[in-house]
Amino acid sequence: MSRPDDRARIPVRVTPRAGRDGIDGVVDGHLRVRVAVAPIDGAANAAVERLIGEALGIPPSSVATIRGARSRSKVIVIIGISPATITARWPGLVV
Repeated sequence: MSRPDDRARIPVRVTPRAGRDGIDGVVDGHLRVRVAVAPIDGAANAAVERLIGEALGIPPSSVATIRGARSRSKVIVIIGISPATITARWPGLVV
C-alpha cells in the first residue's frame, strides 16, 4: 500500500496526432506532452502514461490518468514517486 508522500498528481496538456512522441517541458504549470497516436480507444492516454513512465524511469503501470480521459487537459497520478522528485525533474510544474 502506498503512502500519500509516494504519489504525485500532475496536470498534463496533451497534443494528440503530433509528428512524434515527446515531452516538451512545463508550460503554464502543466506538463506539455505530444503523442503521435490519435485519441481513439484510450491509445493517446496509454502513450502519455508510457512516456511519463519512461521519463521518470518507472513502469507505465505506476502512471494513470485520473481526470480528463477524453480531454487534452488531464490529471495524471504517479505512484511510487514523491512530488518533490517530480518538481525536481520538471521545475515549474504544479504538483
